[in-house]
Amino acid sequence: MNDILKSAHSGWRYVVFLLLIIAVVKALSGWFGNKAYTEGDRKLNVFALISAHIQLVIGLVLYFSEGWYKLSSAGAPDVRYFKMEHIAMMIIAIILITVGNAKSKKMTEAVAKHRTIAIFFGLALIIIIVSIWMMTRSVPGRTFFGVS
Repeated sequence: MNDILKSAHSGWRYVVFLLLIIAVVKALSGWFGNKAYTEGDRKLNVFALISAHIQLVIGLVLYFSEGWYKLSSAGAPDVRYFKMEHIAMMIIAIILITVGNAKSKKMTEAVAKHRTIAIFFGLALIIIIVSIWMMTRSVPGRTFFGVS
């Protein structure tokens, strides 16, 4: 079962990554281009939010079912990465996505909605990229775009 979840978690990251990139690019375009905030923009942001939460749930199941929380992190960099760094950075990224989506709902002006999404989703995307990059440095054999 864990192998299926690992594959799902590893593959689903591309969905999250792609949706976040599209959402950030559209938000930046809307922000700097003074464009209207459409129903399509709202749906894209919600899909990015949902995909990130699905990724979080799969990740938390793996974290606890594989016992990462039990391991001593004093030794190998891969243990430290998965036990502390990866989970902390991803939770922060998903909090940013959630807060950004919630704040954008409360805005009335289209430019403010786009700006809020661009900032919060953009910061989350940067954290996710840095976290994946850190994985390639800490875990031997892992590549940035490789499926594990």
